[in-house]
Amino acid sequence: MAVDTGEIPVVRFATGSFEAFYETNRQHIFRALALTLGNSDLAADSVDEAMVRAYQRWRTVSTYDNQAGWVYRVGLNWARSRLRKRKREILSDQPPELSTELTFSDPDLERTVMALPLEARSVVVLRFYLDWSTDDVADALGIRPGTVKSRLHRAMNELRVQLEGNP
Repeated sequence: MAVDTGEIPVVRFATGSFEAFYETNRQHIFRALALTLGNSDLAADSVDEAMVRAYQRWRTVSTYDNQAGWVYRVGLNWARSRLRKRKREILSDQPPELSTELTFSDPDLERTVMALPLEARSVVVLRFYLDWSTDDVADALGIRPGTVKSRLHRAMNELRVQLEGNP
């Protein structure tokens, strides 16, 4: 029996069909957004909106090295905009009933990760949940690799302090 390690490779298409890209990447991007946002409904809306935008611009998007990263960033930006419009500045500590495939194996780890600021949480989710490289994370978030490393370093220190402080 194969064991799911949760590692999801970045799938790239130099010149593929949108349908193949959608089938291969939609669920992975949804999971990453659900973990990052802590809200599976908002993540579903976000990934759908981002996929529509990718479809509309597929001729250009298909030439990108990391199409999934582009879709993730568009979905995350759309969700942020929606949250701003609702005047919500803080995301919920407890996501509403995420399915087991979207949760962490350790409830303390999940609670601690969800307490991180959105920018740090996105770096942690993309780097460790999707197992993307620093460059892929930087590309997806539209930031420099050094910024990814510094956010990741601070987030890991915060996680360490919080988890070691919890019995």
